[in-house]
Amino acid sequence: MNRNWWYVVIGGLVEIVWVSGLKHSATVWEWVGTFAAILLSFLLIILASKRLPVGTVYAVFTGLGTAGTVVAEMVFFGEPFRWSKTMLILILLCGVIGLKLVSGDETGDRSEGKGGMA
Repeated sequence: MNRNWWYVVIGGLVEIVWVSGLKHSATVWEWVGTFAAILLSFLLIILASKRLPVGTVYAVFTGLGTAGTVVAEMVFFGEPFRWSKTMLILILLCGVIGLKLVSGDETGDRSEGKGGMA
């Protein structure tokens, strides 16, 4: 897995932090941490989108964030476990993994010679 895909994965994991922070932050420092996590996750996604297909990057980012947030809510915040929810998360993750596999590891610079935005 190349560096750009690592940006997507780490951005998705940081998304779990800020989404949970939106619900559970109560102090000024918790809100500052939540805001910092939002900035970091979007910075990573912007960096990844410069070299990878933006649709795939966004789908993987939100898929990991969604699945991770549901799991984090169950593990850390007492959300009830449901098999139906778990199965749907697994289906979502299969789709995310499938998108990653079919998109390949495009590493070329999208701004070179294509007349696109630099």
